[in-house]
Amino acid sequence: MHPSDILEIILFIVALLAIWFSISNFNSVKRVLIGRPMRTAELNAQHNKLIWFIALPILSADLYSSVSYGPESGMTELMKLGPDAKWYIIPITISTVVLLFILIVSYIMGVLAYPNGGGAYAIAKDNFKPRWVSLVASSSLLVDYILTVAVSVSAALEAVSSAYPAVAPYETVLAIFCVFVLLVVNLRGVAESAKIFAWPTIGFMGCMLLLIFTGFFDEFQHGFVQHSTPSFGTVPQGLSVLLILKAFSSACSALTGIETISNAVPIFREPQQKNAIKTYIALGVITSVTLLGFAYHLYVKGIAPNPHNTMLSQLTESYFGHGILYQIIIWFTFVVLILAANSTFTGFSQLAAIVAADGFLPRGLTMRGDRLGYSNGIIALAATASILIIAFQAHTNALIPLYAIGVFLSFSIAQFGLIRRWKRVKGPNWRVKLAINTVGAFVTSIVAVIFAFTKFTSGAWVVLIVIPILIIFSLAINRHYRAVADELRIDLSTFRPKANKVITVVLVSGTHRVVHNTLSFAKGVSEDLIAVYVGFDDQSIHRMEEKWEEWGNPCRLVVLKSKYRSILEPLTRFIHLLEEKQPKSNIQVIIPQFIPKKWWHNLLHNQTALLLRMWLLRNKDVVITTVPYHLRK
Repeated sequence: MHPSDILEIILFIVALLAIWFSISNFNSVKRVLIGRPMRTAELNAQHNKLIWFIALPILSADLYSSVSYGPESGMTELMKLGPDAKWYIIPITISTVVLLFILIVSYIMGVLAYPNGGGAYAIAKDNFKPRWVSLVASSSLLVDYILTVAVSVSAALEAVSSAYPAVAPYETVLAIFCVFVLLVVNLRGVAESAKIFAWPTIGFMGCMLLLIFTGFFDEFQHGFVQHSTPSFGTVPQGLSVLLILKAFSSACSALTGIETISNAVPIFREPQQKNAIKTYIALGVITSVTLLGFAYHLYVKGIAPNPHNTMLSQLTESYFGHGILYQIIIWFTFVVLILAANSTFTGFSQLAAIVAADGFLPRGLTMRGDRLGYSNGIIALAATASILIIAFQAHTNALIPLYAIGVFLSFSIAQFGLIRRWKRVKGPNWRVKLAINTVGAFVTSIVAVIFAFTKFTSGAWVVLIVIPILIIFSLAINRHYRAVADELRIDLSTFRPKANKVITVVLVSGTHRVVHNTLSFAKGVSEDLIAVYVGFDDQSIHRMEEKWEEWGNPCRLVVLKSKYRSILEPLTRFIHLLEEKQPKSNIQVIIPQFIPKKWWHNLLHNQTALLLRMWLLRNKDVVITTVPYHLRK
């Protein structure tokens, strides 16, 4: 048996033990992992808002960390053409930086237009009447957020396995563990995650800048054209426009996460708009410098993609060997790629809550947890990302074709929405803003088409199918909520509550303390009381009748015989008979249930009460009451 298989078995056993301990000590475990509950009044407290230079590493981690694999993803598409294609990393990266500049300027317009959060969904909802337009934006982003977590965590493990090949067999298991850690930290809330995530991201930025300046120092010493530097301008055989576009689209994976700042304007400290814009400008500058410097040094060193050793690892090794600086940079890369998913957790849960509040996703996503975060959305993201990681065995190159198409689709919708807004609202300098967003709409639409066309056969077709399915699902949810609202709506001038006659049916399984407790409760709430006993043979029925008479006939007893050893069938017939005889009465079924002292004792008893509740709720229009009796031993 392979060591990785043994580790998976051990982790599975540990997971089962952890689940058992967590269930039996739920509140204690929850407090340790998530922290004390926060008051709702703390939601808008200033100490829970972010200063812009702290928000920069928090909200830009997704975008900035992708510089470690974005250029490599682009070059991977060209490697089959040989060494003559290496120089294309320069024009591809320059094109990526130009696109980055256009997107940041375009989204600054979104921040100015929507100070309460100008994401693609909010923009589309405000500027397009058809519901499906805003749902395309939200569905695209939600899918991309899930893929971002899967890609970031997978890339992090690949960075570590490049330095430590022994880690490679355990990438999937370790990736799932990393997602769990992210889940716990994000459940603790934005302020908590800010304290944890800010400094490692700043450290990674420092490492990348150190790497870039070290590269320039090396080139001043050994020349800007070295023996490993490939020739510039050579056109390799087999090169086509389609292949160049495919490489460009893969490199654009480094641009996902731009919208996070626009979505998260409300979490900035005052003045929120100015702080968000400062963050965008700082992000654009540092990301552009890093992308261009990193790509240039990769070209000078003639580094090519290697499935077992990332280009970042190769470049770092060429400057520092396997010394302490190499180890520091690799580990900072690992940490920041893991932490990059933090901004995604924030963005996903907030967007899902907004869409759910509009009635297009389950309302449970709008519920805030103890730490005031949207806990259900955070858990949903972690679960779906984990499924993707397991399905693709934590391989970044397998996930990249699915990546970024959704976010560029939402980019395009946001830009077209802002164009409509400036035409409608106008305001100061509206023509300049209109021109900026027109350019943004044109460019992002072209990139989205390039993604769809070049990545279709590589897996983009999955996303192009999933997004329409999610839209159809969202519309179905909205129809359900509207139908429920229509059915429950009443005319307050004509509808008045009236007292109905209630027939109470108490299910009894014998004459013991639990039944005594239930009958005492039933006698206090109803005068028309019927005890029902279901027996499977004449002997048990006769014994029950004798004990009931010996008990003094506490109330009317009806005994039912089951021919098929089922309680449900005779009970259903009896309730149906009551409904026919008393059509204007309400029927209340009271079910006794004893509660064991320890949770595992439930495994030793039949869960008849739970089964009866499920059956009656689904099949009969009756009121169901459960009377618990807590066992002491």
